[in-house]
Amino acid sequence: MMADKRKLIEQIDAILPQTQCGQCGFPGCLPYATAIAEGHADINQCPPGDVEGIQNLADLLGVAFKPLNTAHGIPKAKSVAFINEEQCIGCTFCIQVCPVDAIIGAAKQIHTVITEECTGCERCVTPCPVDCISMIPIAPYPENQAREMKLKAADRARTRHQFRLQRLDCEKQKQAEKFVQKSLTAKESQPVTGNVHLKKAAVQAALERALTIRAETIDQK
Repeated sequence: MMADKRKLIEQIDAILPQTQCGQCGFPGCLPYATAIAEGHADINQCPPGDVEGIQNLADLLGVAFKPLNTAHGIPKAKSVAFINEEQCIGCTFCIQVCPVDAIIGAAKQIHTVITEECTGCERCVTPCPVDCISMIPIAPYPENQAREMKLKAADRARTRHQFRLQRLDCEKQKQAEKFVQKSLTAKESQPVTGNVHLKKAAVQAALERALTIRAETIDQK
């Protein structure tokens, strides 16, 4: 049963455009596909997939076609992000939100979009504090190659998104390990400090006992 659901999710995900834009109300295409398979989302919540995507989902699931729910947005012409490098301040906000790691750069360094990998999700536009990112329309795929090129682009975007998620998970794990190691180091240092105090107290007590014994000895004489 689980295998059947997993296969269905993969089939649904294969239909989605892999823009990872989040307009459907989910953080990415795979979570949306999972929600559809589990009956928690409708088939008409993906503006980039448009009518063709909805029809393909309807055919796969054996349900009636539904018009796009425009509450999630409207279809737009294919476009990619463009960064005005003269205005870029190197804040890295766009890099942090790009779902396919299609923006390169570093803190306080100019950022650049890898046009061939940009899905046109627009996630980078709003976070930019200096409004130096705009969406530039690009030529549509040739009609005789459109389907094949869309599938290839979607496959590539899916792979890049998965790599990004894996990278983020690894970074979180490393941060967690560093935190744990730091906590353990702090705990290990506490007993050492405690031992020093105990040793000092023991020495002080021994000295006091020695002085007491010496005083008693003198009194006895």
